[in-house]
Amino acid sequence: MKKKQTRPADIYLRFLQLAEALRGLPSLPSLDPLEERILAMVGRAGREQERLSVRDMMAKEELGSPATVHSRLTSMRKKGWLMLTDTEDARRKQVELTQAALLHFDRLSKCLLLAAKG
Repeated sequence: MKKKQTRPADIYLRFLQLAEALRGLPSLPSLDPLEERILAMVGRAGREQERLSVRDMMAKEELGSPATVHSRLTSMRKKGWLMLTDTEDARRKQVELTQAALLHFDRLSKCLLLAAKG
């Protein structure tokens, strides 16, 4: 018997289903859509080893006003997703993922691999 063809959309939908199951596990508090975008931005910058300071984040117009970005960064730090580290300039803080946020991305990666296996 021939195996049913899997469309790329099927893989993505399986991934979403598996990722949704992660939300039920005890972990970090949930994020709103803007915080999700910020998290992805910080994650990509960390992976590329790019500097990303609080000031850099507040200057990104696509994220909204500087005050909005600052309040979201503060919220994400309190929730345990982000941390600020010192740079050579004491006035600038580097925005980085916490170990718990990296673990979250590890879990999502496992979901993606499971979805691709079918």
